[in-house]
Amino acid sequence: QVQLVESGGGLVQPGGSLRLSCAASGFTFSRSAMSWYRQTPGKEREWVASITGVGSTTNYGDSVKGRFTISRDNAKNTVYLQMNSLKPEDTAVYYCNVVGRPGWGQGTQVTVSS
Repeated sequence: QVQLVESGGGLVQPGGSLRLSCAASGFTFSRSAMSWYRQTPGKEREWVASITGVGSTTNYGDSVKGRFTISRDNAKNTVYLQMNSLKPEDTAVYYCNVVGRPGWGQGTQVTVSS
């Protein structure tokens, strides 16, 4: 059974940085592509970034390209999202996801505000 636990969210000022973590279990992590999504109330969940199983390829949504970096540590079964130059419009609940599999963690709230 896929289990995903996101952490690292919080309140940060515009221009600041945060690093999110997603601890995964219940599947072969190193063989699985992973993604980050985000969602704000009343809106559909938005894809943010993805990374292949070995971490050799990454992709980003246009709204975060150049500011966010997705990475992974297969020894720790963890995927990360480094978020720099944060903007108020980045405020959302952030979730990780196993590409091609159902299921979500509880998410972690990121609030960008002065």
